[in-house]
Amino acid sequence: MLVNIHGAKCVGIEAVPVTVEVEITLGIGIHLVGLADAAVKESLLRTVTALQAKGFHVPGKKIVINLAPADMHKQGSGYDIPIALGVIAASGQRGLPELEKYLIMGELGLDASVRPVSGALPMVELARKLGYKGCILPEESALEAVDYDDTLLFGVRTLDDVLRILSGNDDVSDLLIWNTEAYHRALAEQPLKEKSYMDFAEILGQEGAKRGVEIACAGGHNVLLVGAPGSGKSSIAKALAGILPPMTREESAITSKVYSVAGRSGGGVGLMRTRPFRAPHISASKAAMLGGGSGDNILPGEVSLATNGVLFADEFCEAPKSTLEALRAPMEDRKVTISRLKAKIEYPASFMLVAASNPCPCGYYGEGDRCTCTPGQRLNYLAKLSGPIMDRIDIQLWVHPVETTVLVRGGKAEPSAEIAKRVLRAREIQRERLGGSGIFTNAEMSSKQLETFCPLDEDCKVLLERLIDKLGLSARAYTRIIKIARTIADLAGSARILPVHLSEAASYRFLDRRNILEL
Repeated sequence: MLVNIHGAKCVGIEAVPVTVEVEITLGIGIHLVGLADAAVKESLLRTVTALQAKGFHVPGKKIVINLAPADMHKQGSGYDIPIALGVIAASGQRGLPELEKYLIMGELGLDASVRPVSGALPMVELARKLGYKGCILPEESALEAVDYDDTLLFGVRTLDDVLRILSGNDDVSDLLIWNTEAYHRALAEQPLKEKSYMDFAEILGQEGAKRGVEIACAGGHNVLLVGAPGSGKSSIAKALAGILPPMTREESAITSKVYSVAGRSGGGVGLMRTRPFRAPHISASKAAMLGGGSGDNILPGEVSLATNGVLFADEFCEAPKSTLEALRAPMEDRKVTISRLKAKIEYPASFMLVAASNPCPCGYYGEGDRCTCTPGQRLNYLAKLSGPIMDRIDIQLWVHPVETTVLVRGGKAEPSAEIAKRVLRAREIQRERLGGSGIFTNAEMSSKQLETFCPLDEDCKVLLERLIDKLGLSARAYTRIIKIARTIADLAGSARILPVHLSEAASYRFLDRRNILEL
């Protein structure tokens, strides 16, 4: 008797169907075919032990298990439950009339308990797309997809739960993920989770740098913080997460799928609502930053995990130059394509880069006579920031140490909540203006869109020409200045770009000057 069970495999952040075919005929032995990796092959022993734990027997015949399509590699332990159900149904030990109506995935323990698998979100989307009755997933995995409430989504804890659903005889509404104790417990615990980012009210002084990162967050601009050790670069970068606007439903779905495929959702309830803040160490390899793996089992890297959020790179100039240069394509294309001999996977990588660096090897250039570096050493140090990299960093901020009076006597600083309100209003203005263009922030505008959405009057053109000539700014700074000025105008609630906006925007491009050692 041939039995088909519907499963899935994740390719990038999308899922493709995999059919588990089980046939029991005359002969002997269990044969697993269909380009399965070691984890899938080991599932046979887990599955047999789990079946015996629940009183089922494995027929003493030839059992052929095919994972179709046979020319696509299958990884992971998520095929345990489909294989177990196939053996039960093909041997006639239990009638399962609902078997082919659901997409089913999950790992089995030796006691027939069910353990979570990665990629739940793409799998639920695939089930909806193919018109299946619903999805049966481990409870922890199903929690990720509770926002997809237009399909039947069951969260199971044991093999018995799966059999109850597929028998079609019992009321299984208690197994719908929205009715489980795990769901209600997770909902109750969610508001108790503390925010991990700093508040700008805790950072004394640095009003210029705070203004710069406010503009960066409002327009989605990449930002570089340059300053001496202890000036507050890292604190400002970490506090930046508290003023980012909430993700839209579309952004949340994309980011959540990246984390789901990577197995990093951590049993959260529904789609991610907080923008990710990734801070990899400077020693991270290119594979860790961009993503990688063997065969077609390619996992997303830091640039993808930071999608619709922040990628914070501390000690930017200390990182290997090859790693820095690897960021160029994702920053420009807002996606990353990873190619192997037999696979090519694409992940989203629309992130906001926040980099921090010392101005020189000793770290104290620009702070009186404390710097002990030669001009050549300073130039070589900042030379790691190549032209193409700097071309993609919109805002450059020089962060000086806090003045002693402010540090000792303290004072009041504006809280993150107030800054966040201004950032949100600016983002809403951009969303309305850029609606239908496929982009959401000023930083994403192309040259053609710049002409459409950022017209300049004669006064602005004259000022821009004078600024570029006087400050010695490079030609590549031209479009960046206009984009930043557009964001400054949005924060001010101005429909047009004014000369004052251009003047402030130009002040954030100091590294484009012909001789940065004159600073």
